[in-house]
Amino acid sequence: MLSDLLDHNIRWATGKVREDPDYFRRLSALQRPDYLWIGCSDSRVPANVITGLEPGEVFVHRNVANLVHRADLNLLSVLEFAVETLEIKHVIVCGHYGCGGVRAAMDGHRHGIIDHWLQPVRDVADAHDAQLTAVLDPETRLNRLCELSIAAQVAGLSRTPIIQSAWKRGKELAIHGWVYGLNDGLIRDLECGCTGHDAGECHDRA
Repeated sequence: MLSDLLDHNIRWATGKVREDPDYFRRLSALQRPDYLWIGCSDSRVPANVITGLEPGEVFVHRNVANLVHRADLNLLSVLEFAVETLEIKHVIVCGHYGCGGVRAAMDGHRHGIIDHWLQPVRDVADAHDAQLTAVLDPETRLNRLCELSIAAQVAGLSRTPIIQSAWKRGKELAIHGWVYGLNDGLIRDLECGCTGHDAGECHDRA
């Protein structure tokens, strides 16, 4: 019931004020997170919860399969605001094992308009066909594709004019590729990230 959500909100807000009377006053006065999180829309992967961050500590953009489309004005607007106005220090692209978007991209069925959205996943699969074909277990193969897709999004993000411009102006800004395990709740660094000191571009690796 929707009323349950509203009741829960009242209990949460009341509890916060009880613990810290100035909590909401401080939160409403300033937004200065260090992190931009580009994650999957999957309801099991909430950025604040799995990283232990409080409201106001991470700026979030989520979409199906955590993809970086060059023409996605939603993502680009979030990215520009995060880099230029919030002056975030870290951009984290975080996917997750068992991603339904990655699975849908590769199952050979039609799903509607989302098939167009997921084309970058199929492009990554084509580029790494030999490596993926060598993985015999289907679930392990999909999880490896999740990792490769994250690395590709990190590389693509590093080539956007927004990031390139920030690096050329000397901004200390790092991009990271992470993957979250639904089965154990742990985040793994895929070590495919980069900073402006890395020749201004991340490489498509994971």
